[in-house]
Amino acid sequence: MFGEIKGLNEECGVFAIWGHKDASQVTYYGLHSLQHRGQEGAGIVVSDGDKLSTHKGLGLVTKAFKEGELEKLQGHAAIGHVRYATSGGGGLLNVQPLLFQSQTSGLALAHNGNIVNANGVKSDLEREGSIFQSTSDTEVIAHLIKRSPHPTLEEQFKDALSTIKGAYALAVLTEDKLMVAMDPNGLRPLSIGRMGDAYVVASETCAFDAVGAVHEREVQPGEIVIIDNDGMRSQLFSKPADRQICSMEYVYFARPDSDVDQINVHTARKSLGKQMAKETPVEADVVTGVPDSSISAAIGFAEQSGIPYELGLIKNRYVGRTFIQPTQELREQGVKMKLSPVRGVVAGKRVVMVDDSIVRGTTSRRIVQLLKDAGALEVHVRITSPPITHPCFYGIDTSTKAELIASTHTTEEMREKMGADSLAFISIDGMLEGIGRSSQDKNCGQCLACFTGNYPTEIYEDTVHPHDKVMNS
Repeated sequence: MFGEIKGLNEECGVFAIWGHKDASQVTYYGLHSLQHRGQEGAGIVVSDGDKLSTHKGLGLVTKAFKEGELEKLQGHAAIGHVRYATSGGGGLLNVQPLLFQSQTSGLALAHNGNIVNANGVKSDLEREGSIFQSTSDTEVIAHLIKRSPHPTLEEQFKDALSTIKGAYALAVLTEDKLMVAMDPNGLRPLSIGRMGDAYVVASETCAFDAVGAVHEREVQPGEIVIIDNDGMRSQLFSKPADRQICSMEYVYFARPDSDVDQINVHTARKSLGKQMAKETPVEADVVTGVPDSSISAAIGFAEQSGIPYELGLIKNRYVGRTFIQPTQELREQGVKMKLSPVRGVVAGKRVVMVDDSIVRGTTSRRIVQLLKDAGALEVHVRITSPPITHPCFYGIDTSTKAELIASTHTTEEMREKMGADSLAFISIDGMLEGIGRSSQDKNCGQCLACFTGNYPTEIYEDTVHPHDKVMNS
């Protein structure tokens, strides 16, 4: 999934392992399976029981770790991270895990999510003498841990977590301990598995399959899990709130072979496609999905509608991320490099194009034009998420309403701008039903803030654009 093809980018993927002689190598493969969650940089920190060692680099996992570098990271425990830069921006200093050394011990952190009160906490810490080495909100956690007056690391960690607000799935590694934690709302996914005698933690269960681990359970909202040579134990650091996992994990972010909150992503997306066909039927000749995240939904739409599914769009697997080009012509060429219509499938046909979301609208317009240039008689766009009308402050790169076309345009206006013959979005109730939630339950289990503007945590003024207003639950 590339930022220039799709409109949304998620911040990170976290992987951790304890009790394996080849911890860094296993972590490398785990990160590779989480590559879709971030392509800006990757890093690994490993413990051999006496010291922490690290390597990190910019780009994809295969680029960040060149031949011979993994062999230098010897140890039985490791945490790893793939990053998409949202909070704090890019650069090698912000690539995680972040590693800190003191006179007595080392501490490494890997974080998926976004701390919404990070600016205020950072200002307080700086007034008290803290000096920050990066612009990542994650570094705030390390300073809070080290400044805590409590005598044990576990108590210091709990103290730090009581200060921060927002979305976080965290992994913390020291020389003799691995700790993971989930925010009280459970906004981000994080699961625990076993690989023989070793413990494995990952943002998505697809990473367990990649390394031969067995999925055991999810980290619960408000929970800390501590893993060391004595085994695994857990405790609550906060009273859990109602689970509000990000809806876009099911719609777009997670890999289809992952299970999120005990729901298989492929099954959920296929069901979303079926629900979309029920809500907004259309007369057409062929259904196609925008690769990769919309393929499952397109298959579901085709099954429900009886319209044949065809591979109408092909993704070029050998095109990496590209810089935004300075002219409209070159930007259009960039889309053509990454997506190609199958002329023999769409020419002379009425096409249903299923996609997962519309953020800024420019990419959808270009894809509609690709299909029409290839001879499609009609292009009917069906979106398996509701209109995204509000910014996300929990680790997705939509920080202002001005970026979101659905916040300023009606569905008909969006249809006209993208040149589609029809455009429809799934309803919120339909999305919840498709995923497998009860739309009648006030606690539906998912965060709906980007659709409703009702945020599950307090949102602080210094994180909000001056023209935007937010509602807190």
